[in-house]
Amino acid sequence: MGPGDRIDGATFASRSAAWGLHGAAATAHPLATLAAIEILKAGGSAVDAAVAANAVLGFAEPIACGIGGDCFVMLWDPKQGKVVGLNGSGRSPRGLSLATVRARAKNGFIPSHGAISVSVPGAVDAWWSLHQRYGKLPWKSLFEPAIRHATEGAPITQNVAYYLERSFSAFTRPGSGIEEVENFKAVWAPEGRVPVEGEVFRNPRLAATYRRIAEGGGREFYEGETARAIEAYFKRIGGWMTRADLAAHRSEWVAPVSSSYRGVDVWALPPNSQGIATLQLLNILEQFDVKAMGFQSAAAIHHAVEAKRLAFEDRARHYADPAFYKAPIEHLVSKAYAKERAALIRPDRILREIAPFQAPSRGDTTYFTTADADGMMVSIIQSNYRGMGSGLSPDDLGFMFQDRGELFALQDGHPNLYAPGKRPFQTIIPGFATREGKPWLSFGVMGGDMQPQGQAQIISNMVDHGLSLQEAGDAPRWHHEGGSEPTGQKLDPLGLLRLETGVPARTKAALAALGWKLGEPDGGFGGYQAVERWPGRYAAASEMRKDGMALAY
Repeated sequence: MGPGDRIDGATFASRSAAWGLHGAAATAHPLATLAAIEILKAGGSAVDAAVAANAVLGFAEPIACGIGGDCFVMLWDPKQGKVVGLNGSGRSPRGLSLATVRARAKNGFIPSHGAISVSVPGAVDAWWSLHQRYGKLPWKSLFEPAIRHATEGAPITQNVAYYLERSFSAFTRPGSGIEEVENFKAVWAPEGRVPVEGEVFRNPRLAATYRRIAEGGGREFYEGETARAIEAYFKRIGGWMTRADLAAHRSEWVAPVSSSYRGVDVWALPPNSQGIATLQLLNILEQFDVKAMGFQSAAAIHHAVEAKRLAFEDRARHYADPAFYKAPIEHLVSKAYAKERAALIRPDRILREIAPFQAPSRGDTTYFTTADADGMMVSIIQSNYRGMGSGLSPDDLGFMFQDRGELFALQDGHPNLYAPGKRPFQTIIPGFATREGKPWLSFGVMGGDMQPQGQAQIISNMVDHGLSLQEAGDAPRWHHEGGSEPTGQKLDPLGLLRLETGVPARTKAALAALGWKLGEPDGGFGGYQAVERWPGRYAAASEMRKDGMALAY
């Protein structure tokens, strides 16, 4: 069954964009969007709105994010007139050795769950760093909406209910490798089951944690009572994170990298993020006349997937913590290199073998964006990584730790090789684009390795095919799985190409005829939020794949 009919615009669009003069917000949950708008109307900056929204998401969308996870940000600073970046990712415990990690590995890779996969959560310090530089309202006030919802409760939305059930099954199955799951059950399944859609959920433990952070400032999480409770928890279950690990953590202001795509400058955060994969993909795609190929055509998708495969081999080989490895970023995002890679692509057949430049899967994430009357636009993404994360929830704190440590490699000589005090490769990436030196688009597409693929599709939909902000996100997507991973894992180089239901049947048939192995839609096509800047106004968009909402005023 296809979509309904709209009197104007693309037939596949779920709605039109939300427009406003003064500010905008788009998040994956209505309560978070409302909180952001409330903060903006109270005189808060776009950063204030983003922090408030993220705190609400930590309660309302725990299957994707929370204060146990990491955070990356790009924003338009109107005073400086430029894009600014923040890396809010944490490091591995300093007392956890490579030998111990290898001893706990499964089939040569770090397990998805349990204390071995936990790295220091960076989200709260990222919020604090942002607020210290760009906040207008008192820090404490930013937590009021989240504390209210966590205390009073809120009905569970459809996507959250679905993924809570999946997390419950994964964490409680025999042999999960998780040191303890009673805390998870106490918070999210107190009656032996997780809540269903529409059922009211409360999290008073998280509300209490938020109150401490609100009163004590962002460093309370790393140096105060919360840090002591985290250390005691890991000591109790035989984990490795300590108060010293937490106290040593600081977010890092970084210079974003950019590359042009047909007159639009697209921005990305450098490694340990996978952000420059978007730039590499678009640079290769720019070598072809995608507009002439046609929207949703087999040729357009074929060339884009091949560009993805080429970019992702470099991603697997070169993206790592810059404190441990200097990636050849300038070369990887250069137009000259893109032309070399594009020359490998053939319109009538698939590349069978792809090698990365030789220098001298799916995760759950929340993306959201805010904009204010001063012209600041915040592109922010925050995640626990796989599902809800590690399966570990500290005693009486009401949140879950991320499992980002799973993304380290264990092969000697690999840039992303595990080491104590090192940041793992990161999948979460905010997106940003400018035109003629002015802010244009704050956007993101959630979901592990789908993120660069999705970002490139959004840009191509708008630049090559002229789609509007909302249409660009609602358009059917492709997702390619396979190839080399930054963990050192080697998957099928041809991989599996998944196409959403709305991709035309003739396109699917033509791609299959080229030799692509097509997979059924599995829900792994990401979730999109965006704010677009127009002269004197904003447009905001969400989409049908998540429970979110976009508002502007």
